[in-house]
Amino acid sequence: MIHDSHKSLRCGIVLAAGEGERLRPFVRRLRGDTLPKQYVNFIGARSMLEHTFCRAERVISPERLFTVVSQEHLRHPEVEEQLSGRAGSTVIVQPENKETGPGILLPLMHLYKRYPDSAVAVFPSDHFIVEEALFMAHVDLAYHVVERHPRCLVLLGMEPRYAELEYGYILPGARVQPPAPLAIHEVHRFIEKPRLQVARELLQEGGLWNTMVMVFRVETLLELVRTTAPLLYRLFKRILEAIGTVNEMRVVEAVYRHMETVNFSRGLLEPLSLGHATRLLVVPVPGVFWSDWGSEERIWKALSKSGLPAQLPGTGAHRLPGVLDHHRNST
Repeated sequence: MIHDSHKSLRCGIVLAAGEGERLRPFVRRLRGDTLPKQYVNFIGARSMLEHTFCRAERVISPERLFTVVSQEHLRHPEVEEQLSGRAGSTVIVQPENKETGPGILLPLMHLYKRYPDSAVAVFPSDHFIVEEALFMAHVDLAYHVVERHPRCLVLLGMEPRYAELEYGYILPGARVQPPAPLAIHEVHRFIEKPRLQVARELLQEGGLWNTMVMVFRVETLLELVRTTAPLLYRLFKRILEAIGTVNEMRVVEAVYRHMETVNFSRGLLEPLSLGHATRLLVVPVPGVFWSDWGSEERIWKALSKSGLPAQLPGTGAHRLPGVLDHHRNST
């Protein structure tokens, strides 16, 4: 069910422009091709991207859910098929993948043109989540926090199940006082892919896995980018001015040709935590099984620990249609 806030228009961005290079050998064994992982149906009836759409549309209307993909992806028939049901104006094509910083900012420019006063949630498209209704209830909570604290960016942090070395961590700081609902904290610092001993210490200190699912007002993020990465801000301001003109494609291609890759977490969030810590908040998410499927090992581990049958098509087992839908309906 869609619950549009009376205070702000809700929009969303789905990040589907990554290449999934670490999983490429596994996908090749699974399917015999190099389809990027977010478009792959690993288990169940839909791809990871399609599951992300369904998850996000619990709180965002489809016509306000923007998806960013890379031009190269469109050569795959599966990609065309999975995007065919989306409104054309909500599918934003990058000339090439420049990491998550530009991956967020390009669709954000289109959003800003149409819904400048909106609150935006960002969803990576390679997450495996069992208790989707509960997870999205926390996204809904993050929207409400942004409505009460419009100058803040709110991240969702998962309570860790073990010391994962390939995830980013958020170390919560001071708790936000009422009227913020539940346990909302300032972000004390980010730790990217820690060593084992550091990861164990973070678990003891209440560290959270960084999901990169976040909610913010459009103007708030643009202001923070302008302060933290002024060159990047100027590049995307050029794109913003060109959107809707005959020069749009030419300007986007020119900007991307000269743009460095920028990881949103390392390039923007970490500097923000040093200079604007009180404007970064984190919502802990308990009781949800979540995994970022960035490697084959993590897929097997997630399936094993979640209680789902650890069988995948193309690996000596039959496809298990509908298993994720079964778990969704039971949560």
